[in-house]
Amino acid sequence: MPLLYTIGKLTVAPALRLAFRPHVEGLEHIPATGGAIFAGNHLSVADELLLGTVVPRHLAFWAKSEYFKGTGVKGAFSKFVLTGLGAIPVERAGGRAALSAFDAAIPVLKAGDLVAVYPEGTRSPDGRLYRGRTGAARLAVAAGVPIIPVGVTGTDKAQPIGTRVPRPGRAEITIRFGKPLDFTGRSDDRTSLREMTDELMAEIQKLTGQEYVPRYAPKRAEPTEPTEPTEPTAGPTA
Repeated sequence: MPLLYTIGKLTVAPALRLAFRPHVEGLEHIPATGGAIFAGNHLSVADELLLGTVVPRHLAFWAKSEYFKGTGVKGAFSKFVLTGLGAIPVERAGGRAALSAFDAAIPVLKAGDLVAVYPEGTRSPDGRLYRGRTGAARLAVAAGVPIIPVGVTGTDKAQPIGTRVPRPGRAEITIRFGKPLDFTGRSDDRTSLREMTDELMAEIQKLTGQEYVPRYAPKRAEPTEPTEPTEPTAGPTA
């Protein structure tokens, strides 16, 4: 576990658990050793913060590559923190650039670490669960590790989209871990990846009880009734 992450687990994590008092279910589904992918719904920036707080092992999150390339004191500090936490940089442009995130995540998983992804690709704009992109399934097949479904509720009220800091006491937060999904031996062709992703999203829905929307979540600048885009070919949230 990276040193900065360890310090955070000993200091920040207990404070967050005390402040937000998240209800946690299914911790027995988290393997004590070995690599795994945590794939969950995405309601708020607070999802990542609280997920890292309750998972007992080191959890590597994707982070926009821009955060690693900032200039000045602020940029240097951001890079220092993210590197110290073991974050994985990702190019949001997609295509070949985004494949670098997969290249970085695969050895991390094969070495026995945990990686967190959000198949919806962005935060839900309205609290519903949107169609998953195939990146999590693609990564699981490539690394030969299981996917652990994660369902989070209440974080959209604790830190709604547009607010910078989560506020305790606004909602009861629940984090549920489902049984690991083992896709070992499955093909990584387009059809198979789509099927695995749909299986994953169904398990996430069982954990959250959210209404499911069979299309991709719109970008925040777009209306909530977009035309469904073409299935992306690569990227951690693809």
